[in-house]
Amino acid sequence: MSDHDLHSLPGIQALLDTSPIHRLLGFRAVSVPPVTEPVLLMVAAPAGGNAERAEGAGQAHGGAIAALIDTTATFAASRAVDHVVPTMNLQVNYLRPAAGAELTATAMVRRVGRTVAIVDVEIESGGKLVAIGRATLATGA
Repeated sequence: MSDHDLHSLPGIQALLDTSPIHRLLGFRAVSVPPVTEPVLLMVAAPAGGNAERAEGAGQAHGGAIAALIDTTATFAASRAVDHVVPTMNLQVNYLRPAAGAELTATAMVRRVGRTVAIVDVEIESGGKLVAIGRATLATGA
């Protein structure tokens, strides 16, 4: 079992808030459906401010998008195994500039095994799909 509440919106947000990078980028949990649902987590962040590619560019930086993918995948896999898990590998494909005001990440756990989990994450901004990512996470104790 985890020392963290991985099953409620306030619990996920409290855990997000323990990380300085999550606070800097304004990450917030927006949806925590039951673990039995295929989409296990949604996290949002502002696309501007600290996440902006360049001041006044009106586009999110790729590193902020990658961090959002990694974080959302980690929390989704952690919920599935009921303890916080580390990322082993992260792949990100950028599809178009993230020019909306907000980034929304939706994670779908594809597989949870004894040693690894595979999680896909879609990033939307301004109503458009702007990036997709796949994370491999270590689930073993």
